[in-house]
Amino acid sequence: MSTDDNAVLLHRYVTEVWDAGNPDAVERFLAPDYRRHPTALTEPFDRVEQTRRLKGFREAFPDIEIEVVDVIAGEDRVAFRSIMKGTHLGQFLGIAPTGRPVTVGLIDVIRIREGLFVEQWGGPDLFDLLQQLGATITA
Repeated sequence: MSTDDNAVLLHRYVTEVWDAGNPDAVERFLAPDYRRHPTALTEPFDRVEQTRRLKGFREAFPDIEIEVVDVIAGEDRVAFRSIMKGTHLGQFLGIAPTGRPVTVGLIDVIRIREGLFVEQWGGPDLFDLLQQLGATITA
């Protein structure tokens, strides 16, 4: 795929999965052997776990919106910076709904093979998100 195709694929993913509120649409974008690496120390998620994770975000923040701010596309990768906005109306990581609006930055790098995402690194700034929800972070 060309760099332009990869950028278009990313925008379609955001539109069809996030903006449309359709986590089940991930099957059109994620390869069967997809792996998501949320941190350097955690085991990667597979496609099923990623779909579950996306549904969890949608349940916790039903009005979630993703604004793609920057995209850098290569032959087999696309990196992007985006802003996630939503209202905390459902349980999230054990935190009861607060009704608080949140705005969080995301940075992701995605490797693409034959028009599908095969690996993804990064994600939302969970520390910032938890702080906005009023969570107390202790060492």
